[in-house]
Amino acid sequence: MFIDGAWVPPASGDAWLETVDPYRGTPWARIARGGAQDVDLAVKAASKALTRGAWPQMSATKRGHILRAIGDGIARNADRLAEIEARDNGKILSEMRGQMSSIPEYWYYDAGLADKIEGALPQVDKPDTLAMTVREPVGVVAALTSWNSPLMFVAMKCAPALAAGCTVVIKPSEFASVSTLEFCKIAKEAGLPDGVLNVVTGLGADVGAALVQHPLVDKVSFTGSDSTGRLIYKQAADSMKRVTMELGGKSPNIVFEDADLEAAAVGAVAGIFGAAGQMCTAGSRLLVQNSVRAAFTEKLIALSGAIRMGDPMASATNVGPIATPPQYQKVLDYIEIGKAEGANCILGGHPATVDGHTEGQFIAPTIFTDVTNDMRIAQEEVFGPLLSIIGFDTEEEAIEIGNDVIFGLAAGVWTGDLGRQIRVSRALRAGTIWVNTYRSYSPLMPIGGMKQSGLGREGGLAGIEDYLETKSILLSTAKGPTANPFLQQ
Repeated sequence: MFIDGAWVPPASGDAWLETVDPYRGTPWARIARGGAQDVDLAVKAASKALTRGAWPQMSATKRGHILRAIGDGIARNADRLAEIEARDNGKILSEMRGQMSSIPEYWYYDAGLADKIEGALPQVDKPDTLAMTVREPVGVVAALTSWNSPLMFVAMKCAPALAAGCTVVIKPSEFASVSTLEFCKIAKEAGLPDGVLNVVTGLGADVGAALVQHPLVDKVSFTGSDSTGRLIYKQAADSMKRVTMELGGKSPNIVFEDADLEAAAVGAVAGIFGAAGQMCTAGSRLLVQNSVRAAFTEKLIALSGAIRMGDPMASATNVGPIATPPQYQKVLDYIEIGKAEGANCILGGHPATVDGHTEGQFIAPTIFTDVTNDMRIAQEEVFGPLLSIIGFDTEEEAIEIGNDVIFGLAAGVWTGDLGRQIRVSRALRAGTIWVNTYRSYSPLMPIGGMKQSGLGREGGLAGIEDYLETKSILLSTAKGPTANPFLQQ
């Protein structure tokens, strides 16, 4: 593990976890199995670095220079990092390379914000008083990341936290920790002082719980499932920790009859089958206007049937395996739930054998029709290649169905009507709305969820706000002693 600028073994001794290649089904790396002792060492190192040493004395401009150097380091090592993540989580190499090319931009963006953090001089209603507000780092941050895009989540959490002057302890998913450990080498080489960024690997029950409940942790930033998020929220509440969460989604991808149906079909397929559906913003509920639903479904079947599953490292592969054995079984279970609920499985619905390779965790792209919005496959996050098609007649009905779910992370709207684009975008209760596109991201834009899809925002100007506290300072400018009613005769 990486604690206080050094590589250290687990405090418990020779305790390690195997990391399994999802394509081959065999171990390819080992990570240290940390515990409460390791968490305590890392948090104390982060707490010390927050208040003593080079970091708190460093100018905001210098902090920005280090963040930019981290971005440069990621850019230089992009190919290696992409290969590590593809091996670790089963995503295709071409997607990981594209992601690695964009991750430095998140570091550059927050590097530019580091010395733009400003207070204010409010004009208060007290004479002879100078009032000011200053923005200070919230403190030690626990960053808990998911297995589907480890270094993207590290960037979205750690770049604004470090720009704000915080220190960080990262707990990566036990299923995909290797790229985060490699990232530590880049951060150290960029000049980040010891103790400012630490990584403790291990199981959620061992490391995550200890980190969330540690008294010296001031804020928790978590990306993952809504069920785990609720548990973390309760644990963090015991000590009034600040919390940012990006949780699950059941995003509606809405296609109106006046849309460019060819573009919408491509967007719908990419929005659910890209990354084998293992993304929180997956457009898993496809709402299609009934007047074009039959024809549009045929387009989807043709596109989905042409998807090439295989080795994530191969350039011809479109979709890789499911990342973990538990997730693989969960997706298969939901397929059976959909069938039992009466939905019509028109494509896929079963495990897939790829090029005779039986060890990998592949599931054929699956499409259900005759889905009603009260079915479990329409209400619960599957996090896999399972698409539910739901018909609608009117704009109002589409909005009602789109919002009729506990989640509110993202949504898509496909229409050529400008007025409808605006109306529907405003009416949908989701943190990100894509119009005539899907899964388009920018470091300049915030993302986050409404309802049970999370708390707070990451990215953009809003992303740094959750890592700052506002302090009020009032200075008396009066000459001589000020009047005190308790001392008056």
